[in-house]
Amino acid sequence: MMSWSFLLKVLFVLLGAAGGYAYYYFVGCTTGTCPITSNPYISTGYGAVLGFVLGGNGKKTSKR
Repeated sequence: MMSWSFLLKVLFVLLGAAGGYAYYYFVGCTTGTCPITSNPYISTGYGAVLGFVLGGNGKKTSKR
C-alpha cells in the first residue's frame, strides 16, 4: 500500500507539471527564442521538477 507522503509527492509533481504547461500555454514565447517557454515539453518538465522540489520529502524532522 502506498504511503501518504508518496501520494503527496506525486500530487505536487502533477500540479507542478500542470502549472508548467499552463505557463507555456498562457504566457509562453511566441517567437520561439525562449528556451524554456517556447516548448511545451520543456516547460512541463521544469514545472514537474519544481513541484518535486517544493513537495519536500514528506518526513517530519525531530528537534534535538
